[in-house]
Amino acid sequence: MAGSPQGLARVGASHRITDQACKLRFYDSWAPEYDQDVAALKYRAPCLAVECLSGALLGPPRDALILDVACGTGLVAVELQARGFLQVHGVDGSPEMLKQAQARGLYRHLSLCTLGPEPLPDPEGGLVCLTTRSNPSNLPYKEVLEATLDSLEQAGAWERLVAQPVEHWELATSEQEMGQGTCADRGFIPGIIYLYRKQERGQGEGGRPSVQAPVHP
Repeated sequence: MAGSPQGLARVGASHRITDQACKLRFYDSWAPEYDQDVAALKYRAPCLAVECLSGALLGPPRDALILDVACGTGLVAVELQARGFLQVHGVDGSPEMLKQAQARGLYRHLSLCTLGPEPLPDPEGGLVCLTTRSNPSNLPYKEVLEATLDSLEQAGAWERLVAQPVEHWELATSEQEMGQGTCADRGFIPGIIYLYRKQERGQGEGGRPSVQAPVHP
């Protein structure tokens, strides 16, 4: 494990909160320290998600319209810009996280949106990339997520392209997070990347690809 005790405590707390309202309040208070805390844990989800998207897109990155869902402080936007993606929009449920993202100057537009109760923009067709942790403490959430994804696939709404396990996702915040499925020799917990293609219901505007990239710590 690495990072300051305070930083480890904040990341660990974020993993344990399940109530959405409580989680959003926590992220508001965490926003100023978020980047330094996840960097100390070598959090790799933004980089890995963008690598996965880049490999799946057929056209040039500059033509892709990106919706960064749960964009947080904008770590995904940093990775996207480095790979030539210029049309990036973001939504998040935390006003303070959005302030940090706005300060980066990498988004065309940012919106406050609480995931679940409020509908997201729904482009017809395009790619959806999701990530989550696979360590024991996150397995209940992962199982619910995969059941939802399976139902979308069985309904013919989404087509799975990638389900890529990753051993070195981020460093564990505590001994409790380091269990079976953890790279204990290096202190990392595992994660997984999902990539789906949304089935088109009609012709998209100008045939421009659209990508939704929810990334969760």
